[in-house]
This record gives sequence, C-alpha cells and structure tokens, in this order.
Amino acid sequence: MSPAFIDNDGRLNWRKIGYHARSAFAVLLAAAVLGGGGWYVYAKANEAYVEWRTEEDYIGEGKEKVEVLIPRGAGSTQIGDLLTEAGVIKSTKAFRSAVEDAGARDKLQYGRFALKKELPAATALEMLLDPKNVVNEKVTFPEGTTFAEQQAIMAEKFGVSAEELKTAASISYDALPAYAGGRLEGYTFPSTYQVVEPVVPSSVVGTQLRQFGRIAEKLELESKAQALGTTPHAVVTTASIIASEVTNPDDQPMVAAVIYNRLNKGMMLQMDSTVHYAVGKAGKVTTTAEDRKDPSPYNTYMHKGLPPGPISNPGETALSAALNPAATDALFFVTVNLDTGETRFAATAEEHEANVKLFQQWCSANKDRGLC
Repeated sequence: MSPAFIDNDGRLNWRKIGYHARSAFAVLLAAAVLGGGGWYVYAKANEAYVEWRTEEDYIGEGKEKVEVLIPRGAGSTQIGDLLTEAGVIKSTKAFRSAVEDAGARDKLQYGRFALKKELPAATALEMLLDPKNVVNEKVTFPEGTTFAEQQAIMAEKFGVSAEELKTAASISYDALPAYAGGRLEGYTFPSTYQVVEPVVPSSVVGTQLRQFGRIAEKLELESKAQALGTTPHAVVTTASIIASEVTNPDDQPMVAAVIYNRLNKGMMLQMDSTVHYAVGKAGKVTTTAEDRKDPSPYNTYMHKGLPPGPISNPGETALSAALNPAATDALFFVTVNLDTGETRFAATAEEHEANVKLFQQWCSANKDRGLC
C-alpha cells in the first residue's frame, strides 16, 4: 500500500483513496487474508472504509420510497441539490462524483422519478438513468372540449403558466394538417395522454396533433371527404358539432345525417352548440334569444351553412360519424334526458315539438341544476 494512503498513526486514510476505493479495498483484504493478517486487519480496514463512505454518502439499499421532480436543463449540481433536499442522497458532492465517474453528464434527464431515501449516490444515479423509474403523469381531454378548455385542464392539473399556454397556442406545428388553415381548434385530438413533468404545453399539443393525424389516416378522412363531395376541414367542423351536441356514439351518425340533410335543403343549422361557442357560454345546453342574435359567423341561427371552422375537438367516433352519416330523413333532434343522454330524432316540425316538450319536462323537474 502506498504511504500516501497511510496516516501517521498507521491507519489507512480512506479519504485519500478516493472514489475507486472499493476496488483497492478488495485487493487489500485479499492480501491481508492470504498473508495471515487475518480478520483483525479486515475489521479495522472495513471500519475505516465505512467511516469514509458514510461521511458524504449513504451505503445500503435505501429506505422508504420518494418521488423527485427534476426540471428541464438541470445539471448534476442542481440535481444533486434536489436529491439531497429530498433525502435521497447525503451530499451533492458525492452525486457529482458519481456522475463524472460514470461519464453520465450528458445522459441526465428531466422528469419525475420514483427513488428511495438514503441511497448511495451511484445507486441514485443508476435509478435516474433507468426509464423504468420515470413516473408518467396522465392528462385527459374529453371529447367535445374546446382548445381553451383543454388549456384550462393543463393549467389546473400541472400549474403551467399563462405565458406557456399562450406560446402553445401561437407557435407553428408541423403536425397540423394544411387543411386546418393554421387553426388548432378541432385538431388537438381529445384522449388520455401520458406526459413527462415538468409539462410543456406545446409538447402536449404536438402529441395531440400527431394523434389526430393517425386517426385521420385510419379513417381515410381526406379521401372519404372527397367521396362525400366536401372537404376534410368541413368534415372536422361537422364532427366538432356532433361531439358538442351528443356523447352517445350510437346517436352521432344520426346527428351527422341531420346536419347534412339540413344543409342539402338550404335550412339553417340552428345548433345551440355553435351559439355557445360564439358567445363563450359553457355549462348550459340551451341558448337565450339574445344569444341567438349574436352576429358571430359561428352563430348558425344567424348564418346559413357550417360555421367557418370547428367549435370543439372531436374524437374518433364523431369523426367517423361525420364521414358515415346514417340513412335517415330526420331534420331535427333533441336530447330529452341530460342524465341518460337519450336523444330523439324527427323528420317533421310537429314530431320535433313533441320531443321538445319531453326535454322541457326534464328541465322543469331538474331546474335546480341550472343545465337548461
């Protein structure tokens, strides 16, 4: 053993041995046992080793579980500080040494990680580099939610800033179809997504747009829109109305048929959902006379034809319904029970009035809920 590693009292100075002490320690023990130094030498050496190790680092397999959030762009020092504060490791210095020894400076990732308290720094690093320890959060965007509502969900769930949300709404996305006309509404596909914290809204939006692209390809949206004599954008707009009006997939092809039948007859669509979008109303299924007078081009009580773009983000069933409308001569529909979603369709105004009375009866019986 080099004299540089021995103190004046003859004891090993493990601080001087450094990070590679474990391999040197193993060689020393083998020599001691073979040379007759016996277990006395082993015990003293091991005692010194443990003393050195535990001064700036833990030993063992760790204790209770803990989750730690590593921000984007964090380096080994910042990560070491966070791990130390969480009780995962004993010192930032030990973590930096482990990172340098492993050549892992460029391998460190951001995200939420499942770790343990009181881990050796090298073990904590190994766990950070293992994708199995990444804790993925989930966010759900229901079908028929607007882009603004989706942003509100992200803000509430992950605490993202207004500035980040504004950026997500304004940047250009390669995954946005050309026929969207540069607008996100209708194309941020509603579903449940796994996201890595800290959440970046623009990354989530990009994922939603790519998912829309996959669903559109699956449904052959562009070619089927052409076969219907319409455009992909018009199909998505129609699907957005369907998704906003009814949630039962079995009713959606019927609603699609009503929309197309009214358009073919030159009738006003008169969809309350488009008025809600125009005036920014949520939480009610009905509109007032004042609402229906709003001059917005999205108000289908004031303007013939489809609105200029989607009013929500439709899911796969609504998109499929817009491409595959039911064979019916129905021109009207109304959901008569908001709890069950029961929706009735009619070909004449007289039939529709009878159905509307059923809806009004439900509203009267549930007036305290403020839905009508």
